[in-house]
Amino acid sequence: MASLTASGLGSGLDVSSIISQLMAIERQPLKTMQSAETSINAKISSFGKIQSGLSSLRDKAAAFNSTSLWGQTSTTVSDASVATVTSLSGKNGAAGSHSLQVNALATTQTLSSAVFASSSATLSAGSLTIELGSWTGGSPPTGFSAKSGATPVTIDIADGETSLSAIRDKINKANAGVTAGIVTDSSGSRLTLRSTKTGEENAFRITATETSDDGNAATGLSALAYDATTTSPMSRNQVAGNAQVLINGLSISSASNTIDNAIEGLSIKLGKTSGSPVELTVASDHSELKTKLNDFISAFNSLSDTIKSETKYDAATKSAGKLQADRTAVGIQSQMRQMVFEAFSGSGSGDLKRLSDIGVSINASGKLELKSSRLDAALENPTQVKELLNGGDSSTTALTGVMKRFRKYADSVLGTDGALQTRTDGLRSELKRNQTKQEALELRMTGIEARLNKQYQSLDTQMSKIGSLSSAVSNLSLLNRSYYY
Repeated sequence: MASLTASGLGSGLDVSSIISQLMAIERQPLKTMQSAETSINAKISSFGKIQSGLSSLRDKAAAFNSTSLWGQTSTTVSDASVATVTSLSGKNGAAGSHSLQVNALATTQTLSSAVFASSSATLSAGSLTIELGSWTGGSPPTGFSAKSGATPVTIDIADGETSLSAIRDKINKANAGVTAGIVTDSSGSRLTLRSTKTGEENAFRITATETSDDGNAATGLSALAYDATTTSPMSRNQVAGNAQVLINGLSISSASNTIDNAIEGLSIKLGKTSGSPVELTVASDHSELKTKLNDFISAFNSLSDTIKSETKYDAATKSAGKLQADRTAVGIQSQMRQMVFEAFSGSGSGDLKRLSDIGVSINASGKLELKSSRLDAALENPTQVKELLNGGDSSTTALTGVMKRFRKYADSVLGTDGALQTRTDGLRSELKRNQTKQEALELRMTGIEARLNKQYQSLDTQMSKIGSLSSAVSNLSLLNRSYYY
């Protein structure tokens, strides 16, 4: 910045105003450069909007490459209280209709002890051994078959751990496939035991060993023993059993109330028994496909609006968009429309050759729109729709599915050597050159302003001297006159 001066005080000249006007003239090239800088930044911003819109369009097009999108189904049960059905992860049930009758739900074995005074009542030291398995030989059982892969768990009960609540806690910490609880009512407290999993193979028996056996099976730790083949102090309140269902008249037994893949790709969760069959229907579900197609249309239209806004010329206001007549921006718009109209000549799409064949077309305003009725008709053969949108993969556009075309085109334009990046890099280089020139010109302006200040200060000084001399001459003349008169 130039230093402050007080020029003009001696001569009366408005030096500051003169220099300011001269510098305004000198700064005209700088203003032009600043205007150009604003324009370049605006173009970079505009290309950024297009870049963002094209990236979004690419993502929406890539969504059609998902294997889970195609062949989706939805399942309904005529009585949802009997069962609920969901698709297994990564799979879809085959379309069809089935009958389902639930004759029995899978259950856990549940035992309860005799009544004790309270949860703090003590038994005796020793050990409890819990074995998982199934009771055999009918009702009542005559044998016990150990569960394959299961190992008996022995729980030691030491002195000081013999209260009902302490034994409950020891059982729960043992991870023996059994959970324990205490139920208390007006008669006292009972220890309850139930298997953690349903099914016949998850029944259990308990062997009690007392450190000091009192010979009475109904007292001490022996009171918690259980064997269904003999009389036991523990009572069995519920038998461990398998779920029994009929699917399309076929009998199926399951240890769990969730039955997977009895109908391929489906998980059936049983809710209650049914006196008669309920209908289980698996139908094609295109809702997600339709959502993704609408997402693509929205992204296409949004990008089209952006390009139109940035490249338009408004005759009424005589204002142009930041990228008016820009070949890169206009070229992207043109290519997008061409890919919509170009026919797919790959195999497998049947009569479906263009987006318009599945109800997607460009309207009078240049935007994509969807006719749902036409899409629904095309989805009568979803494999053909899939081929049109995501089939083929060739360098020839016509042999590439429509969504793949958009994805591949966007990848090429958005890449490091793509048209958008190249154009943006060019603008940034232009911006850098502009800023370098501005810096050089600002430096030159500082020098010019300093020189002008120096020159006008000198002029001011000289004119002040001339003014002083003129005043002295005038005064001398007056003296001479008074002398002669």
